[in-house]
Amino acid sequence: MRVRIIVNLKPSVLDPQGKAVRAALKSLGFEGVDDVRVGKVIYLNLTGVDRGQVKEMVEEMCAKLLVNPVIETYEWEIVED
Repeated sequence: MRVRIIVNLKPSVLDPQGKAVRAALKSLGFEGVDDVRVGKVIYLNLTGVDRGQVKEMVEEMCAKLLVNPVIETYEWEIVED
C-alpha cells in the first residue's frame, strides 16, 4: 500500500524558499505569479498493514517525526497505482 503525505508551511509562517522561487520565476520572465509556497511530499510504501491500521499509523508518524505541528500542516491519502 502506498501513502502520499503533503506537508506545507502554515499560512502565517514566512516562506523564504517560496520567495526565492517567486523571484527566480519573475527573473525568467514568468509574470503574474503573485505568491509561491514550497512544501514537501513524502511517499510511504507500507507492507503488512491493513487499511484499518493506516490512519492511526500515518497520523502517529506525522505527529512523532514527519511534521512540525507548530509551523506545518499536512494531509495524506492512500495512492492507488
